[in-house]
Amino acid sequence: MSVDTGTSAARRGTSAAAATGGQASNAHVQLTGSGRPEDHIVAGHGTRPGAGRGKVVVRVEAAGVSFAEVQMLQHLHPFPPKFPFVPGYDLVGRVVETGEGVTGWNTGDRVAAMPRHGAWQQYVEVPAAALAAVPEHLDAAVAVSLITNGVTAYQMLHRQTGLDAGSTVLVHGASGGVGTLLTQLAVHAKLRVIGTASPAKHPAVRALGAEPLDYRTDDLPAAVRELAPDGVDAVFDHIGGRGLDAGWAMLADGGTLVSFDSSVAGYRPGQWFRPHVPALRRTAARWIAAKLRLTRGRRQSMYYVKPGDAFRADLAALYRLVDEGVLRPEIAGRHPLTEAPAAVRALLDGATVGKHVLIP
Repeated sequence: MSVDTGTSAARRGTSAAAATGGQASNAHVQLTGSGRPEDHIVAGHGTRPGAGRGKVVVRVEAAGVSFAEVQMLQHLHPFPPKFPFVPGYDLVGRVVETGEGVTGWNTGDRVAAMPRHGAWQQYVEVPAAALAAVPEHLDAAVAVSLITNGVTAYQMLHRQTGLDAGSTVLVHGASGGVGTLLTQLAVHAKLRVIGTASPAKHPAVRALGAEPLDYRTDDLPAAVRELAPDGVDAVFDHIGGRGLDAGWAMLADGGTLVSFDSSVAGYRPGQWFRPHVPALRRTAARWIAAKLRLTRGRRQSMYYVKPGDAFRADLAALYRLVDEGVLRPEIAGRHPLTEAPAAVRALLDGATVGKHVLIP
């Protein structure tokens, strides 16, 4: 990693202009309101940002499409920005300008960032402290698929549970952006994986090394118990609500239920935090019960990916696993910014396997 030893503001501006071909325009996509992606995801142009103190401007190579954008589109994300805004949870790109006080990064460095919104545009201003390095040889779509989704999967498996080889886990949504990576990581760790998905995706889940189950099964806990009579050692749940009760019922003694998202199905647009309240309540209640030793050693936790030293270390580990052939991120589609509505629609319809990516 190169170090900025105090390049002047004028020189930084010249470097940025050269890197962007002197363009001041900035193609972007905005969410304009709650509703269908075809109606409220709009492509346009704005002004290219400059780098403020402690920040850099990144020319985006690839930006991820995630369930967070679905939640934001319905104004059901826990912390939704005000409409209109540029969405985009994570990105991979190259630094084209550095602000005053930035050290450790220079123009030309290839980086990853997780701004939570703002990635769906050509140029993004992000805090330098939140950046992570990206190998030069790695495909941009593959690299971006590992930022939020990959670190989520890695940290839930290795930092939230720490299971021994031979343990059995249930991965909900095993064909999704997080699920495909979590399944591969668990198989690599020599865990037995049961993965829920629609029947059409069972061959893909099986190819990842998991035993597929239809998530719409009437009595899913009973179906899991048929495969694992003593219960599973961990459940990774992105559904929330009553789904957490089913997950709790599947756990073996001493097992862990990790809640890492909440479905917004059935909630009216604009209800903001309500879809996430049931998970918070259940987590709090089971934490108290565990402290009172009423859970047979079972516990429930909530996971939320955040930047920092652990994030950078785990992302670097994921990039190494790709190079070693252990991880093969599933890229469901690569889309230009103008096709963002179609990418979100594909995610909503659940007809694809893996991660959708925008290429500005």
